[in-house]
Amino acid sequence: MTNQQLNSGNPSVDIEYRRRKSAEEMRYQVVSFSLMIFLTLIAFASVAIKGFTSWFTVPFILLLAAVQVVFQLFYFMHMSHKGHEAPQLFLFSGVFVAMLTVLTFVTIVWW
Repeated sequence: MTNQQLNSGNPSVDIEYRRRKSAEEMRYQVVSFSLMIFLTLIAFASVAIKGFTSWFTVPFILLLAAVQVVFQLFYFMHMSHKGHEAPQLFLFSGVFVAMLTVLTFVTIVWW
């Protein structure tokens, strides 16, 4: 048996559907990649401009890094697709535990 997953009885319709979905996915990836390059350039510019203090620059770069992580996960690693609920659960649970650990150690050290 061949492993052909068809949506309808007409193979030409299925091929056209897959082409449209692939083109849409490629468009999302190109836009996401362009936005990540733009965010990287903004981060470099914030460091290069002497008018910004480190109190602004460091949190700003961390914010841009968090946005890029979201783009990476949802567009390049396809976490927005169906069937990726379990990996999302484990990933976000790990992020929650890591943040909780950092918060705990910061609280212990600073208080």
